[in-house]
Formats: sequence, structure tokens, C-alpha cells
Amino acid sequence: MNQDRERAPETDTQEDRHAGPAHAPRSPAPEGGPSPGGPAGGRSKGVHRPWSARRIPAAVTALVIALVTAVLLFDVVRVRTGGSAAAWRTRLADEVSSRPVDDVWMRVGAVVLVLLGLWLFVLAVTPGLRHKLPLQRADAHVRGVIDRKAAVLLLRDAAMRVPGVSAARVRVGRNRIGVRSDVRFRAPADVKADLLVALRKELDRLYLARRPRINVRARARRT
Repeated sequence: MNQDRERAPETDTQEDRHAGPAHAPRSPAPEGGPSPGGPAGGRSKGVHRPWSARRIPAAVTALVIALVTAVLLFDVVRVRTGGSAAAWRTRLADEVSSRPVDDVWMRVGAVVLVLLGLWLFVLAVTPGLRHKLPLQRADAHVRGVIDRKAAVLLLRDAAMRVPGVSAARVRVGRNRIGVRSDVRFRAPADVKADLLVALRKELDRLYLARRPRINVRARARRT
């Protein structure tokens, strides 16, 4: 009797609006943990993409500023100690004071500085790491992510396990998953329905914080 109870099958159903019978996904998440796949068509509250350290842009910006400051400070100290100003600084001062505001080079320099400032501002206010997808979390102190390429491989493997699919191309975005499959046998409509079920089951296993929509295209390839 105890053995029969231990071997009781795990059952759960998943609704498919398009087609296909109910399948049996994996057992429900442990108590207190995230529910599979998060809220339907939405994202988990309080879960965001981690912020990038921006080490390379920060290092390049700091290095450029340090070099310019060091060269300028060295020339100012040399002038204060009785030496002559560097030719480049004298010429730069003359060019800036003599050229009109509507000069071509003045405009080009202003545009370059504005674009550089906008680039630095965007880096400061955006998290970056677009190739990382945040996962659901039950503990506020633990944060998990999955690489976008790894998610593509898992979803493509799930698509290739569907009978009739000979090739599958998967693109994973923040809000949408696009799947294009080639069908060697079976009706494309039946294969598409099975693909939707298989992809949704695999998406539940990923525990993504933001659940993207799935767009499947199945086309027959007989040759």
C-alpha cells in the first residue's frame, strides 16, 4: 500500500488555447517558491534585470579624463614655474577665440561632445546585460539569471523533440519568443499545436520572471 502511494503519478494540466489535449508537466513548485512560469502573460513583481558594472566604458572614460587632466596640469605648472606654454594649448586657445560659433568645425565638435554625453547618460540610467534573462526568485537576497543563448538552446531542443519537426530556429526576446520550424511529415497545424504545448512546458521549467509570448510558424518541407 505504501509503495503504491509512493508511485502515484504526478499530474497537472496546462491549458492550450490553440489545440492539443492536456499534458502532464512536472510537479508543482515547493511551498513558498515561485509558481512555474510566473503570472500568465506578465512578469514577477520586484524582479528586474541585474545592472551591468560597465567596467570597460568606466575605465576608458576615467583613463581619457586622467590623461587630459595630467597633460593640462603639467603645462599649467610649467607656465607657473617660468616656462612657456605648449604650442598645442596656445593654438587651441587661438582657434577657439577666433573661430565663429557657426563654424563647421565648431558644430562638429559640439555634436561629438553631445553624442558622447548622451552615450554616457544612457549607460548610467540603463541596466545593460541584455543577453541575460532574469529568473523568478523566492528569496529577496538571491538573484538568478539565464543566458539568452542557453534559453534558445533549451527551447530549440524542446521543439526538435516534437514529431515531424526536422529543423527549428528560435529567437528569444524580452517580450516574445519566435519559433520557425520545418515540418517533414504530419500536418503543419498539428505540429504547430504540439510545438506550442512543448514550448510552454519548457518555458515553465525556465522560471523566467517575465513570461514572453510564443509565436510559432510551421511550414511543410517535403524535400
